[in-house]
Amino acid sequence: MHALMQGWDASMLQAAALGLLALAVLVVGVSMAMQQARRARNQRVVDEAVATRADPAAARAERATRQHRNARAVGQAVDRAVELGGRWGQGRLGSLVMAEEDRRLVDMAGYEQLGRARALFIFARLVLAAGLPLAGLLLLDGFAPLGNRMLGWICLAFFGFGLGWMLPKWAVQRRVSQRKRAAAEELPLLIDLLRLLQGVGLSMDQSLHVVVNEFRQAMPVLAAELKVAVEQYARGRTREQSLARLANGFGNDDLGAICRLIAQVDRHGGAVQEPLQRFSERVRERRKLELKENVGRLTVKMTGVMVLTLLPALLIVTGGAGFLAVIRGLSRVAGAS
Repeated sequence: MHALMQGWDASMLQAAALGLLALAVLVVGVSMAMQQARRARNQRVVDEAVATRADPAAARAERATRQHRNARAVGQAVDRAVELGGRWGQGRLGSLVMAEEDRRLVDMAGYEQLGRARALFIFARLVLAAGLPLAGLLLLDGFAPLGNRMLGWICLAFFGFGLGWMLPKWAVQRRVSQRKRAAAEELPLLIDLLRLLQGVGLSMDQSLHVVVNEFRQAMPVLAAELKVAVEQYARGRTREQSLARLANGFGNDDLGAICRLIAQVDRHGGAVQEPLQRFSERVRERRKLELKENVGRLTVKMTGVMVLTLLPALLIVTGGAGFLAVIRGLSRVAGAS
């Protein structure tokens, strides 16, 4: 038993030594590679500066050619990934990799080429789900003792697969959350524009076309969603069906109410300047209340920061002299005794 423990300790020490040696070699190799890349980049910058001074037109042409070559290489790699993702997404494998919830999430992310986005999502999910466990197993090999290596492989395979499977979905969810916040910020401007366009005599369909074509930069999220709704309405869908994604997908009650108001006006007609004005005032009032609530929360959060940062400095400034006097007095008493 004692010999077995000694052998086990020796194997653990040997594995640890090999792991430290591999880590040191990796650090040295990475540092040398970074240094070489830095030197190559500096040399390239110097060469470009010299070429620009010698022949500016040729230097600009060469730079444009290099950028075009790099962009073409990146585009070819993305196209290859899209092709593989589209191939993998067919059949039962595609339904397993990309469920209906994931499909709706990608649809709400606002990508212009929806099929391309779905193919990239499938490609990223499969590659990461297979690549992260493999990378973890390769890193674990040589670092862990022989007795714990199997357990480490199982844990890394499980967590690596789960992380690789969820990373694309988390990225798309973050984009969807950003779009929802942007839509909430753009909503007051949309209400004011609709009220203004309705006030000058335009119909609801004409107003939506003006918002889509003329205010795309001011409202990128809502203008893109309204463009999809206008195109679906032109293909034969009803106004309620074309605005259903905008009304229900963003989880915003005010945006849903505006969509219902647009559908009602398109069906029955009537003046909407006064309802839109009241609705705009209500939205702005709600945003003011939300800002006040956020300011109140920030004040509470800053209390802890002030206690940790300002209070020690305040104690030192106000009571530092008194503390020093007490310490000196105690030192004199101790010296006299």
